[in-house]
Amino acid sequence: MKLHYIGIIQNETKPSVEIVAEKELSAYSRFTRQKYEPRTFRLPYGEFMTMFAKTVAERTRPGQRQDVEEQDYTFHAYGRTEGVCGIIISDHQYPALVAHQLLSKVVDEFLAAHPRSSWSAGQTVSMPELKDYLAKYQDPHQADSILKIQRELDETKITLHKTIESVLQRGEKIDDLVAKSDGLSSQSKMFYHEEEYRQGKERGLRAELGWAEMETESYADHGYIDMPPPLRRQRRGWHNII
Repeated sequence: MKLHYIGIIQNETKPSVEIVAEKELSAYSRFTRQKYEPRTFRLPYGEFMTMFAKTVAERTRPGQRQDVEEQDYTFHAYGRTEGVCGIIISDHQYPALVAHQLLSKVVDEFLAAHPRSSWSAGQTVSMPELKDYLAKYQDPHQADSILKIQRELDETKITLHKTIESVLQRGEKIDDLVAKSDGLSSQSKMFYHEEEYRQGKERGLRAELGWAEMETESYADHGYIDMPPPLRRQRRGWHNII
């Protein structure tokens, strides 16, 4: 079980703004955290975590709780009437009820400590507690009793979506979001499309060889650069990354 991200997004206007966030990137190589390194051909996960957190937040209504599953990740979202949305990114094994209890705690503390005037215009703020929470709640048993959480959330509907695309509006594509994103560097956008092209070559090779599925270890033998698990295409399309 793993927590990757805790953040607060100002989502009452578009584009949304990441007001404060803490990310756990130690699972990735140093080249994939925030900075582009030419030899790796890998995307900076920190930037894409922010982009998809904002994408989910923009599509979370005030008072709504929803979980969006995308490949190896679940985006837990909690919208508030004050104009912000709390986002947690975890793996699928992390208990959703614990994630939503933590979201309630984080958003409540954020709103209590930071008046609307300090962030309503899109200003970033500091919330050092997020680093402690991200470390502490890697173990979900650090949360209060699961039964207590269940009682608190029993009457709260958490909408589950299976992909990021399922929360997009009709006609929207992730390609378009990447192209329009101000939070992605030009290098990230370039290598997003580079990976898309590479994955197209992979599909062609897979079809040529008659493989139903090509694991990373297999296509690496055919000259493709090895990629960490979150960027493996496998059965899903590139439009379902992260």
